[in-house]
Amino acid sequence: MTKQFWTKEKTWLLLVLIVIGVGALIFTSHNERFYRQPIARVISEKTVGQRKVKDQFDNVDHQYNQQLRVRMMNGKQRGQVLTVQNTYSDSQPMDQRYRIGDDIFLTQLRKQHGHLSANVDGYKRDTVIVFLLWLVILMLLLLMGHAGLLALISVVINVVLFLVAIEIDLKQSGQHIMLLFSILAVIFTFISLLLVLGFSKRMLATFAATIIGTFVALGVSILVFNWTHERGVFYESMEYVTQVPRPLFLAETLLGSLGAVMDESSDIIATLFELKQLNPQVTRKQLFISGRNVGKSIMGPLVNVLFLIFMVDTFTGSLLYIKNGNSWGYTYAMNMSLGTIQSLISGIGIVLSVPLVSLFGALLLGKGTQK
Repeated sequence: MTKQFWTKEKTWLLLVLIVIGVGALIFTSHNERFYRQPIARVISEKTVGQRKVKDQFDNVDHQYNQQLRVRMMNGKQRGQVLTVQNTYSDSQPMDQRYRIGDDIFLTQLRKQHGHLSANVDGYKRDTVIVFLLWLVILMLLLLMGHAGLLALISVVINVVLFLVAIEIDLKQSGQHIMLLFSILAVIFTFISLLLVLGFSKRMLATFAATIIGTFVALGVSILVFNWTHERGVFYESMEYVTQVPRPLFLAETLLGSLGAVMDESSDIIATLFELKQLNPQVTRKQLFISGRNVGKSIMGPLVNVLFLIFMVDTFTGSLLYIKNGNSWGYTYAMNMSLGTIQSLISGIGIVLSVPLVSLFGALLLGKGTQK
């Protein structure tokens, strides 16, 4: 008998989530009094001037001077109206245009000669963030049910652990960053798989394959780095680094590879488990071959997903480098090379995990060879 997709419990859950979502949106739309930073709402705007900007590489842009009339929404000046200036451009790399109804943060709010003056400091975005978070939770709970709830709990726990790890790293000034994030990777994997799969053979096989595949891939990369003396690896291209860049890059690579390997391992184990459910007499050899075939099928899309994520991450930076007269070689070296290396290391982990997870799944789920 098939299970009914939509039940009365889901209807009540939907109603509760809608009430919570509407309440959260109303609260974030009227929570200015809880902020210390001044917040104002745009009540009128007009462009009072524009000019053409051209650099030495013949890149052309236009800058606009925008005059905003805003009403204070919090603080002692609540309800007062003032005029602030904003500058934005067509490309909007570090600026933006504001429209009527936008809530904005202000800085350097002061009163001179009986009039308020301030500078614009960006959008108040909490309403949008809360809405997107509510939408994700809604889809997880309605479409995935109990499994979605466990996945959500695992994400929350992992975020908390990640923030704790960052605080520990900052206090230690990055002295033991690889040890710290290696332990964190193991904890991430264990908690995520424990909540999603439960303590079972599936969980143990996925955990073992994920950890071994990830750390072996990282070990291979370190051996290659040492063998090639890290020629072509430009750590100086890492942005906003205040610690030794090499271990920080390896820690980034470890966590990035972990997600891809865990995804692949979970898919293969889930398939092997379904085969075991359909045919309890399936042998270890049959499970191993099936797992390897599944791995071959999903390995290509996973590697392509990693590559596309990397391309999206470097796309705007690469355009900026090229538009400012840099060659393709320099653009790749300073903006794309580290991402390519991370993708390759993750690809090694993905390839290694296919036989590993197939082997562990076959040993834990299969029977001996049939006569």
